[in-house]
Amino acid sequence: MAAALASSSCCCSRPSLPPLSTRGRRSVARCALSGGEKRNFFSWKECALSVALSVGLITGAPTIGSAAYASPLEPVLPDVSVLISGPPIKDPGALLRYALPINNKAVRELQKPLEDITDSLKVAGVRALDSVERNVRQASRALNNGRDLILAGLAESKRANGEELLDKLAVGLDELQRIVEDRNRDAVAAKQKELLQYVGIVEEDMVDGFPYEIPEEYSNMPLLKGRATVDMKVKIKDNPNIEDCVFRIVLDGYNAPVTAGNFVDLVERKFYDGMEIQRADGFVVQTGDPEGPAEGFIDPSTGKIRTVPLEIMVDGDKAPVYGETLEELGRYKAQTKLPFNAFGTMAMAREEFDDNSASSQVFWLLKESELTPSNANILDGRYAVFGYVTENEDYLADVKVGDVIESIQVVSGLDNLVNPSYKIVG
Repeated sequence: MAAALASSSCCCSRPSLPPLSTRGRRSVARCALSGGEKRNFFSWKECALSVALSVGLITGAPTIGSAAYASPLEPVLPDVSVLISGPPIKDPGALLRYALPINNKAVRELQKPLEDITDSLKVAGVRALDSVERNVRQASRALNNGRDLILAGLAESKRANGEELLDKLAVGLDELQRIVEDRNRDAVAAKQKELLQYVGIVEEDMVDGFPYEIPEEYSNMPLLKGRATVDMKVKIKDNPNIEDCVFRIVLDGYNAPVTAGNFVDLVERKFYDGMEIQRADGFVVQTGDPEGPAEGFIDPSTGKIRTVPLEIMVDGDKAPVYGETLEELGRYKAQTKLPFNAFGTMAMAREEFDDNSASSQVFWLLKESELTPSNANILDGRYAVFGYVTENEDYLADVKVGDVIESIQVVSGLDNLVNPSYKIVG
């Protein structure tokens, strides 16, 4: 049975939130263009506040994993200041860059004006290029002034690679300046993406080893000590415009090593290959519920469902918190390092009343609402985010229940997986 995310019609009293056990919706990366859900979803806008007062709300939906109906809990509303904080970062690449365990002001001063180009391009026509030019000049200044400090922040073994990347950045910034001078607006975004990829690699090269100790009770589980990238190929059925989509997903083991390690281990077991999308209601896409009565992965070595603890990294903390939601800990104003800000945020589903019941069911968030505003998301701190779709995320909205995951493959970072159980016979 698939876990549930509350759904159904809603009146503005305390709603009953039946679980939604379904299958899928949109996909990412290299999409080939070609020449039955169990519940329907309700309008989040109709009763956002009343649903927000019911914690069963989110456990009904991304409780993703629970078979029973989600009944409302006692009203608990986070501090209003958390819900109205802003402005949020919604780009998955930026979220991943800021989530790295580094503290180098010089590289952040280089990164920000390059990211600000996205907002500059929201201005209509070539007028946007005036703002882009200011962004480029600011980034060039930051690189020139901060180069030595950036290099000093690199791990010793990565210093030569860092110098090469900074040289490429300098050349790329000159090229972007010429693009702006030629008033070639259409070429700006591609060059910006290239430069930010260089910045991201430099920042990752600043991480020297894994930054903290995993708690002993989880230290023998599959752990991702770093990052990994996977490609998820989905067969889109009954869509005349899309046939196959490959979604590229970056998994963040720096901030969720147990959760991401569990997923990579399952990927290497081919657990998800051939599995259908089981929920797609416009709010989330969900899969990972295997055939049979079990709602998660049965570990062949034990004959029991393998579960992972709720794992949340709070901004400013040195290590994740385990086994409790931030709400249960009373940390209402805490900001998570991996927030539900981006379209295609990937997280673990779990049973509503058991924080540590996640196993194999995963979901991708598709949209914002009054209940899930970016940077003030009531899912944050309740569900373990461990990655973001970084390519073709918009196509997730086209995925439907019954579409098939043809394969998920690790394309980089497998060497960061420790204690892999898939290598153990049986």
